[in-house]
Amino acid sequence: MVAEKMEQERILEIMQRVQSGEMTPQQALLALKMEPFQDLGYAKIDHHRALRQGAAEVIYGAGKTAGQITGIARAMCEKGGKNILITRMDAEKAEEVGRSLDMRYDPIARIGIVGPQPENTGYGVIAVVTGGTSDMPVAEEAALTAEALGNRVQRLYDVGVAGLHRLLSKMDIIMQARVVVAVAGMEGALASVLGGLCDCPVIAVPTSVGYGANFGGLSALLSMLNSCASGVSVVNIDNGFGAGYLASMINHIGAPR
Repeated sequence: MVAEKMEQERILEIMQRVQSGEMTPQQALLALKMEPFQDLGYAKIDHHRALRQGAAEVIYGAGKTAGQITGIARAMCEKGGKNILITRMDAEKAEEVGRSLDMRYDPIARIGIVGPQPENTGYGVIAVVTGGTSDMPVAEEAALTAEALGNRVQRLYDVGVAGLHRLLSKMDIIMQARVVVAVAGMEGALASVLGGLCDCPVIAVPTSVGYGANFGGLSALLSMLNSCASGVSVVNIDNGFGAGYLASMINHIGAPR
């Protein structure tokens, strides 16, 4: 409570300085962006991240207890958090967290969302495309992350290069997308194909899906890094969250903050 009172006094001081003309609104915004975090002991919550980056802090659920996740999410809610994203959370923890918080949970993506679904504030559509059905957990992590950040998402699953006609039948959707997230394991060829077909940025996500010699997704990662198609960027293996977050940033370029 003492820390919270000090923070309130600091914000009030900044507002008073703007009112008196000592500080411009732009300087005040910068000062608020640099405000300190809330220390819970086991976590230090960056409540002002949305001011700096346009999106609130995301809770990484793996390695945290259900009690820690609940405590962090509750503290964020008390500070006005309306759409809190929790990634890599297993079903057992989700069930326990759900007893204390109003949370939607997706067991495929292992994502929990506390609060209402936000309105779409991005400019266009993000297309999330997978090589196979086995890539869906990573793809759903990307899709749900993008939706939680205020984007319209179109899902195109199981349209890999083993049956290229499946992908070509969806070219109308792909060509209208503002960002494409290509999720694939095996040899990871999907990203290069999409990079050569569409006129928007392609975010490639290698997955650990594949037979023995795929080295846990390393083969797909190297293929995507060596793509001959222009406009393809690559995130780490199975990093659907990172791809969804980056796609949201691209889709919000030029949008009012």
